[in-house]
Amino acid sequence: MRRRLGIALWALAVAAGLALYAFLPLLVSDFHSRELANAGVFFIAIVGLNLLTGYTGQISLGHGALMAIGAYTTAALVVHEHWRDVWTIPLAGLAAGAVGFLVGIPALRLSGLYLGLATFALAVAMPSLLKKFPGLTGGSEGLRLLESAPQQVTGLSGTVTILGHSMTQNHFLYYLTWAIAIIGFALAWLIVRGRFGRVFRAVRDSEIAAASAGINLAAYKTLAFALSGVYAGVAGSLLAIQKELVSPLTFTFLLSITVLVGAVVGGLGSLPGMVLGALFIQYLPDLSTRVSTAQGVPDAVYGAAIIVVMIALPTGAGGLLRRLARPLTSWLYTRP
Repeated sequence: MRRRLGIALWALAVAAGLALYAFLPLLVSDFHSRELANAGVFFIAIVGLNLLTGYTGQISLGHGALMAIGAYTTAALVVHEHWRDVWTIPLAGLAAGAVGFLVGIPALRLSGLYLGLATFALAVAMPSLLKKFPGLTGGSEGLRLLESAPQQVTGLSGTVTILGHSMTQNHFLYYLTWAIAIIGFALAWLIVRGRFGRVFRAVRDSEIAAASAGINLAAYKTLAFALSGVYAGVAGSLLAIQKELVSPLTFTFLLSITVLVGAVVGGLGSLPGMVLGALFIQYLPDLSTRVSTAQGVPDAVYGAAIIVVMIALPTGAGGLLRRLARPLTSWLYTRP
């Protein structure tokens, strides 16, 4: 009886989440729909990073570089090959996943801070690498989707019509981004709840014990990098579609740090908390500028807020959610 009640509560929570996704744009302004769409981009990237760092214990400070791969894949296909922007999203994910897999191969010989520094080097080098191929990437100026291939940009007229229903471009970007985010979240949940998730956690907790149990460390660690890269590539593609412009300045190492902050605030090893982590890095910079626009003050407020959150929630928002839900889950899944 209790288990059935638990299933019913989970189904109700899922239904409430989907209802919130469907009707939220009707409750906020068109501008805020755009901001929520950008938060969805961060959410997708953070979920991918969580699969890598939170579940396999491999530190990555280079996810901004993988997002750049996805963004430039979309931009290049739109500008040079005249693909419609939304159709490039799967290929952008695959391209970043392939790069993630290649990054994971040399990373097999590294761990901990050494791995973090190696991936950080990739994030630092990426803007310079993008400038080295101006024919493909547009060099320092980047690629402008709207100017180069306006007929391939969704919502150019300001409205998008799907199945006879018209909506603003910002509402469309919100629904597109969060639909992909929900699908990505569901796939990640299935992964961590299944055999792959158990293996990932075994690798994270003790590589020696995992290898002794017959787990192929190389295969699963590179797989985690590839999966994480797919998520980052999709996020980068959506970011390019939203901004209609990609340039090296968009993908500095600060983007990698921002994504990592979101994952830590959300709670490494927790998927539901990633939503709060994405909202944190989306809205905190704007809130910090409202305190004062004096030079250095917003950055100081931003840093102080991160410190306060880490002190108050050392396991992130995901840990807080687990503690709040523990009495209910213990009652539901404990035999009377």
